[in-house]
Amino acid sequence: MTELLLGLTRGGPTRVTVAGTTWTYDDLLGAASAAAADLAPYRRVAVHATPEPSTVLAVVAALLAGVVVVPVPPDSGARERAHVLGDSAVEAWVGTAPPDQSGGLPVVPLDLGARAPYTPPTDPLPDDATAFLLYTSGTTGLPKGVLLSRAAVAAGLDGLADAWGWTDADVLAHGLPLFHVHGLLLGVLGPLRLGGGVVHVGRPTPEAYAAAARDGATMFFGVPTIWSRIAEAPEHAKDLASARLLVSGSAALPVPVFERLRALTGHDAVERYGMSETLITVATRADAAPRAGWVGVPVAGVETRLQDEHGAAVPHDGESVGNLQVRGATLFGGYLNRPDADAEVWTDDGWFRTGDVAVVDPAGWHRIVGRESIDLIKSGGYRVGAGEIETVLLGHPAVAETAVVGEPDADLGQRIVAHVVLRPEAVPGPDDLGGAALATALTAYVGEQLNAHKRPREVRFTTALPRNAMGKVQKKQLVQG
Repeated sequence: MTELLLGLTRGGPTRVTVAGTTWTYDDLLGAASAAAADLAPYRRVAVHATPEPSTVLAVVAALLAGVVVVPVPPDSGARERAHVLGDSAVEAWVGTAPPDQSGGLPVVPLDLGARAPYTPPTDPLPDDATAFLLYTSGTTGLPKGVLLSRAAVAAGLDGLADAWGWTDADVLAHGLPLFHVHGLLLGVLGPLRLGGGVVHVGRPTPEAYAAAARDGATMFFGVPTIWSRIAEAPEHAKDLASARLLVSGSAALPVPVFERLRALTGHDAVERYGMSETLITVATRADAAPRAGWVGVPVAGVETRLQDEHGAAVPHDGESVGNLQVRGATLFGGYLNRPDADAEVWTDDGWFRTGDVAVVDPAGWHRIVGRESIDLIKSGGYRVGAGEIETVLLGHPAVAETAVVGEPDADLGQRIVAHVVLRPEAVPGPDDLGGAALATALTAYVGEQLNAHKRPREVRFTTALPRNAMGKVQKKQLVQG
């Protein structure tokens, strides 16, 4: 049996802090063991995954009991929540249920002060037993349930421990949501497996991250939005100089933010790449020199390859764009009740189609350039990744946000169009009617750093980009024609 929580089950004085509540490992293990006894009758349970101590206790208790955990985002709409509860066939909530949205399920209460001795299971679960049922964001339809085994989660965490030199001497701090891979599996289970400390700071403000650093945190997780705010708060960023590792994920870290963090903290943030179905498959190693815009090399136990739309291999030359496929120990066991979706994502020879497009250089470093469905632009016979152009545009001092899309073009097949949100101080004045001069300057800026065929054919200024509830840009709403 794969024991996910190796560090925690050994007990000890290591500390776990969530929303101001602090447990030692002995305390958390005792509370979770007491709760696990009440979960024995259930097969799958829902966890209302708020950033609270009850979420961590519920997840740990369910894992000790061998019960499948279904994290439910606290901001889920009623329709999405009903789909998740029905599709997963959960039998109860653990801890709390959303007000008036329990779906008629019973609620198993939690007592944070209860304690019971931990007893290893006498009938261990097999390694392929499901630990988590995570639901996708549902950007192309109703969310799909992703089955993650205990062995896959353990392999993913062990691969990152190797890549990042992550040990029981580390204290991880972050303020990420507790219902997805980044915040929950990496940000909570990682320390509990490796034996290190963890501090969930609540709202991920620069002040909160600085306070955690002063209290001894050695590793920090964040998404680009968090790192951008920290980079704009030098009085707090300087405290992170004492850290060992800054990790950015979930989206590309803009080059200016990478460089500003380096100047303020002395650290180059490391990036990584993954998804619910694969966990983290590619990461910048702590013993390497991070490169802005690149997410590193495959973690231990994972392989990657690039193919074109015809299934031919794409060269690893750092320029050629291909469809990224992966295989290895971290991959999921399929989509719940969706054999049709399984058939779409697996190749005949056992590789998972990520749906992302990337480039790989001769040393094996990966750069993600977007989603195949919307970010791979075929213009004038070239395959262009929208993410590469977006990264360059974000390096211009006038640009606050940008989204690059391909639109139908009779001559080129697709033309590259950049939608740009300007910083307030950069909004064109009356002398630049319609921002024509600035648009020309931005196009030239891209041409200075990338090949000429990657320059936008058109720049459209806007006050905001359309986003979904998760904050992801909805590019399909931007495409005209």
